[in-house]
Amino acid sequence: MIALPDFKLSIQFSEGVTKIYDVTPLISKWDMFAILNDKPEIFGTVEVDVGGYGIIWGDDLDIS
Repeated sequence: MIALPDFKLSIQFSEGVTKIYDVTPLISKWDMFAILNDKPEIFGTVEVDVGGYGIIWGDDLDIS
């Protein structure tokens, strides 16, 4: 997974398919994601969650 500009993620799945996911709607809809807009440097710290069922930003923010 690669964090791209403008709050987009390039995600490659185990089947080899790569998709671009735009996180912007989450930032505007859910208050918990506002930190990504307030501190954009956090966006680049995104990781795949243990087990591969989601993505995380530290211990407090995730998408399954």
